[in-house]
Amino acid sequence: MKLSLSIQQAFEAPELVLKRVYLKKVIETTLRYIDTQSDCEMGIACVNHDESHKLNLQYRDKDKPTNVLSFPSDLPDEMAQILDTFPLGDLVICIPVVLQEAIEQNKTPIEHFTHMLVHGTLHLMGYDHETSEQDAEEMEALEIQILAKLGFENPYLEQ
Repeated sequence: MKLSLSIQQAFEAPELVLKRVYLKKVIETTLRYIDTQSDCEMGIACVNHDESHKLNLQYRDKDKPTNVLSFPSDLPDEMAQILDTFPLGDLVICIPVVLQEAIEQNKTPIEHFTHMLVHGTLHLMGYDHETSEQDAEEMEALEIQILAKLGFENPYLEQ
């Protein structure tokens, strides 16, 4: 499995330096863990409060910024099967929200950002935590296991 990654960093923070190689490692670890074998492509946009707020309102009817938004590819399966690289979709990560949540949760910025990257990637792969308690538990368990593979603690433990 190969990953083609497009990164748009419209918002940067000195306390969270993001390297392409690190982002690819996190995403590839996530995809391999859930047994994805196809070559994939994905986009990531790191944005500010205003952009996240606007997109969250437009696509989810929520009048506030959020940590991560997932936009799965809507390519029909028939089309996806003839492509060499499967488009997963795009993630929009609001860096200021992630940094604030990291402080509130007593986590390092990279620790929380990594969790949001794993979380968003799972959403692109069809996992959901809002439809049922069982789905939420399955997604949370996957996040915990994938983050452990990456060397991080359970993100759901109170610190």
